This record gives sequence, structure tokens and C-alpha cells, in this order.
Amino acid sequence: MTAKVFAALFLSEGGSLTATELARQLHVSPATISNAVKWLGQRQMVARERAARRVRYFVDVDVWYHTWAASARSIAIWADTTRHGVGIFGADTPTGDRLRTTTQFFELLGHDMGQAAEHWRQALSMQSRR
Repeated sequence: MTAKVFAALFLSEGGSLTATELARQLHVSPATISNAVKWLGQRQMVARERAARRVRYFVDVDVWYHTWAASARSIAIWADTTRHGVGIFGADTPTGDRLRTTTQFFELLGHDMGQAAEHWRQALSMQSRR
């Protein structure tokens, strides 16, 4: 259902919908919408704005940047966890060696993800100057 809420918001002609509009469009309860937008909001995939007495939900133009950045933070946690595992099992054991290699992978991936995000920010900045 969360994916359906995201898709409905992303594809909406006006760029935003209220919880009532989402519930009506998706044929679900307002509580279902509330749970979905809460999850999406925690991941910065949707934002909310007050319009008069209603809250409108929308997908921010930076949704993919924020989602990518959150993934990069998760990768950093994985790298820290596997690095800690090397200390527990010892670098000279088969398990420790696998964890060390995994740590290197996550560190490289996290670095590359950070560079890609910054590259996007710069490209977007250049587009808006034109």
C-alpha cells in the first residue's frame, strides 16, 4: 500500500493530494493512508504542507536525492557493523577476512554513492541557473 500511495502522489496531475483524496482514489481507509505517509515521510520520500484546514502530501523534487542519501547512510552503518565484526572474529580468521572484504565493499560503495549524490546536486544547480 505504501508503494501505491507513493505512486499516486508521484503521478498526480496537481503534484499533491490530501489524505481524503488518496483514500478515495485507492479505496482504502484514512488510517491506511496515515500509516503509508508516515513511513514515506520518515524516509523523506513525501512531504506535507498545510493548505487551509487540510494537509496536502506531495513528492518533493529532491525525493531521489534524499532517498539515495538515506541509502548511503545505511551503507555506512553496514560498513561500521562489518568493521566491528572483524575485531570480534579477528582479521586472520576466514570469517574476519570475509567481514574485512565486505567492509571494503561497503566503504567503496558509500563513497561512490556520496560522490554520485554530490554530482547530481551540482548538475541540478547548473540546470536551475540556465
